[in-house]
Amino acid sequence: MEIRPARPEEAALLTGIALRAKAYWGYDEAFMAACRSELTVDADVIERSATVVAEADGQVLGFVSLSGAPPTGSLDQLFVEPEWIGRGVGRALFERARGLAVALGLRRLTIDSDPNAEPFYLAMGATRIGSIPSGSIPGRELPLLALDLEAS
Repeated sequence: MEIRPARPEEAALLTGIALRAKAYWGYDEAFMAACRSELTVDADVIERSATVVAEADGQVLGFVSLSGAPPTGSLDQLFVEPEWIGRGVGRALFERARGLAVALGLRRLTIDSDPNAEPFYLAMGATRIGSIPSGSIPGRELPLLALDLEAS
């Protein structure tokens, strides 16, 4: 598996991965339709942010995207193709994101997590610091996590 910078022309491919990965958790069609805009990856965002993909044999397996400026940034998206979940792709992407964040001078990353992904982020060293309203589903609260990069 190789981790490399994402290319703007991969925006639609990454959007598809994000949608499939979110649907993996059993969300219904109405929920997925409500999330579609928030999960859409924009080519301009790829150019402006630190976005990398994990790839094996020419297939993109997942991606992660960071934004922000020192001292604090955010892990905006981390999605893995469903058939690759649990096989180390997410961990590799998270570790690359951690390294990129440190290289960018960030001391802390915040993560608006899907409730189903929270255990993964906690296992990676993040801590829950509260909750935040969903950008897609009115009344839904999401775990708000933080990763202290100075301690990692």
